[in-house]
Amino acid sequence: MRTVTFTHLCRLPLWWIPLIVLCQVSVGATEEADLFAKNAKPTLVLQSGAGEGPAWHPQRGLFFSGPDGITLMNPSGETQLFLPDAGSNGLLLDANGHLLVCQPKKRRVSRMNLQTRELTVLTDQFEGQAYNSPNDITVDSKGRIYFSDPRYGPRDSMEIADAQGRPVEGVYRIDLDGHVVRIITHEVDRPNGVLVTPDDQSLFVADNHNNTVGGPRKLWRFALNDDGSVDAASKRLICDWKTGRGPDGMAIDQLGRLYVAGGLNEPHLPDETADEFKAGVYVFSPQGERIGFVSIGRDEVTNCAFGGPVGKTLYITAGGTLWSISTTTAGQTLRSN
Repeated sequence: MRTVTFTHLCRLPLWWIPLIVLCQVSVGATEEADLFAKNAKPTLVLQSGAGEGPAWHPQRGLFFSGPDGITLMNPSGETQLFLPDAGSNGLLLDANGHLLVCQPKKRRVSRMNLQTRELTVLTDQFEGQAYNSPNDITVDSKGRIYFSDPRYGPRDSMEIADAQGRPVEGVYRIDLDGHVVRIITHEVDRPNGVLVTPDDQSLFVADNHNNTVGGPRKLWRFALNDDGSVDAASKRLICDWKTGRGPDGMAIDQLGRLYVAGGLNEPHLPDETADEFKAGVYVFSPQGERIGFVSIGRDEVTNCAFGGPVGKTLYITAGGTLWSISTTTAGQTLRSN
């Protein structure tokens, strides 16, 4: 299969990433790292309604999840409620131009036909047990779907457990025939954002205990095997947000640089501090170095995605607002045959 991008696809490096205990910035400012357009600053696009899951469609515009359902903002900036009461979070376009939808409120993963707006449920249980609350979604070049299944809030309705009876917040893969496999069980404590690299070599997982006291707030990298399983022994730490607000959704550009939403401007005590990791998008090199950061003036930065006419606009959701900033490099977007 090939990857469809806004501009010519550059050859990406292999994603070998060493163990990194600290994620200090390697440069003084984002512009020095050649990440964002000269003098570019985040622009507030929408004041409300953009909670999560930005996903760009080349013709239709930007889809995102909000309290009323899935909203579409067309390339002219006009918005419409595209699917009411979707109960959605992570969104992603698949190879056929359908919208993949995590629906945590309905505890399922679905696919939407954008012409008819009809939803087809891809999976709503694993081995007869309901999912916790599917959160984020990614695909590999073969069209296999990966999604995270954490549980935030009350845990009394969790059904999936391991052989010892411990609740499982896992990462799952949906194969082309619809078969579902769990690829991460306890290797990550509470998976949130997930992303498969365009070369299918790596899976990034945000381990995120936001809004709780203690627990990991870390970004991990796993090597992916050809069959879509993870090599557990390859687990590598990319960044630790310590007691701050941890990593959430993420995006990747054509040079293999990773853009990760996270941080806080004001502390949410006792759950989260805001001393070291401010609200914004953290950028990491293919080798796992933190090379840049762009500050967002709103807390609860939840996700980011590339879009725009040439793919050089990074859209960012934060506390219900939508922001954008121009980048120097286009992002990876649709995959197709």
